[in-house]
Formats: sequence, structure tokens, C-alpha cells
Amino acid sequence: MEYTSDSNHKNPSGVREPQTVYTNKKQGEFTIDDYRVFSEDKRYELIDGFLIEMHAPSSAHQSIAASLYTAIADFIRDSHKPCRAWFAPIDVQLDCDEHTMLQPDILIVCDSSKIRRFGIYGAPDFIAEILSPSTRLRDLTVKAGKYAQAGVREYWIIDPEKEVLITYNFMDRDYIPVIHSLKGKVSPQIYDGELQIDLTPISEIIREFKEELAD
Repeated sequence: MEYTSDSNHKNPSGVREPQTVYTNKKQGEFTIDDYRVFSEDKRYELIDGFLIEMHAPSSAHQSIAASLYTAIADFIRDSHKPCRAWFAPIDVQLDCDEHTMLQPDILIVCDSSKIRRFGIYGAPDFIAEILSPSTRLRDLTVKAGKYAQAGVREYWIIDPEKEVLITYNFMDRDYIPVIHSLKGKVSPQIYDGELQIDLTPISEIIREFKEELAD
């Protein structure tokens, strides 16, 4: 396979020079070094050596992510919790190996030693994904398993199509999902009920973008 991208090398004028990358690797063999080359021009995730191109998120997706992120970030700031919240795109080297790099929609990290220059090294405490047609199966199956195995404590999935929130409390070790309607308030388990997230704004966003979500 031949791939052309900008290299990390810069000429003296500061203009990035194109470089052609040749590789005989197949899906399942890619590493984080490959991911960094390929993701210079497009967004990818790397899962167990498989490179997966990511589509640009929709307006509805971004609005839902912004609503959830704001509720979490405001709580962390106001309560002075020793955690930080992020939203995509941010690289997460989930398994601390060379074959997986993910970009969750929303994440919380409470261990500052996991915060590196490139992103997050290790499992976040909390991850939320917003389903889209292109990510639906992967978020519900492959990523759920990866997050549980890596040590993520809690995983939320917002399903705009079904208008539900699916939550996994991996701290319980039973891996049984709980399904919530997008009404009222839900508390992330990592904060023992201190944070109450109102789901009504998310439901309102889904109604606002109903035609877009139906496409």
C-alpha cells in the first residue's frame, strides 16, 4: 500500500514537505507509529492493529457531546475534584501497548500520571460515546469490551436513534448494562451520586436534529 502525507520533518523555512510512505502491512498489523502517519490528514482509530477511518461528526453528535461535556466539566470545576474532562479529538493509548489508540467522544481522567503530551496513556476513569451509523456496532461491542478489559471504571453510550442512555458500571464486575430513557437525571457511579446529569437537554437536541438523525 502507498500513502502520501506530510512528514514530521520540516525544511528550514518551516514548510512541511510531503513524504510518500510505503508499507506492506495489512489490517491487524498496524502500530501507533503507523497511526500517527495516517492520522496526519484524516481521523483514524487504531484497535488491535486495525486502522479505522472516522467520519466527521454530525451537528447533532457535536451538540450532544457539548451538552454532556459541559455538565461534567462544570461539576469538576465547581467541586474541585482531582480529575479532568476532555472531548474528542484526543488520543487515548488505552492498553498502553503499540496496537490501540482511540478517540472517545467524552472522557474523564482522575490520575494525572496518565496525562501525557500526546494525550492519555492508559484507561480513563469514565468514557462516553455517542452512537452514529458508522460507529454504532463498534461502540456497542468492540469498544465496550476493550474499555472493560483495559480498566475503564464506567462507560456511557448515548443512542440518539433509540433515544436512550446505556450505562455500564465496570466497577461492579458483572458487566450488565442499564438502559435509561433520556428524561430526568442520571448520576455517574464514579462520583457516588454527587454529580446529577440532566438528560432533558440531550433529548431536546435529538428532537431539534430529528431530520438529520433520520438520514
